Amino acid sequence: MRKSAARLLTLATLSMALATAPVITKVYANGDDSPSPPASSSKKGKKHSEASPSRELAKFVDGYHAARSAIYDRHDYAAAIDQLKALGHDDNAAVANLIGYSYRKLGDYKLAQVWYERALKADPNHVKTWQYYGLLQVEEGNRDQALYHLHKIAELAGKDNEEYRSLAAALEQPPGTGLVY
Repeated sequence: MRKSAARLLTLATLSMALATAPVITKVYANGDDSPSPPASSSKKGKKHSEASPSRELAKFVDGYHAARSAIYDRHDYAAAIDQLKALGHDDNAAVANLIGYSYRKLGDYKLAQVWYERALKADPNHVKTWQYYGLLQVEEGNRDQALYHLHKIAELAGKDNEEYRSLAAALEQPPGTGLVY
């Protein structure tokens, strides 16, 4: 009887520890399917929310996924920019990167560059940003800069990943083909 009670107590303790532990997610070179959690759960200048950190994280992730869907499924870049900015965490690398991507797809390369640089300031190792920023460089005819971005991806994540292959393929196209990636 004592053995089973001890096991039950251990299981209950472990369950409580897991239930109350902070949620940790990490962004890898997978297209930011799961963005890094925001550094702070409160917006600048506002009082702390009554919502729990896990609820705020879930709201952030849901909003991020809705914006990703607007971008990749519906190609509604303007709406995605609004959705991403509404998250209140545009200093997050994954968020800033998608804002930059959306501006690039809308043809506003200057604003795209601003947002890509903001993403890299937040996370200099954000592989997806290096890829998208490199594609912007290809589109603008800055092949040397695009090569720099390609080498940076190789340094961070190797050559066996979608980000590297995508940028390398764009660089293989003849200059001035007018292709948009």
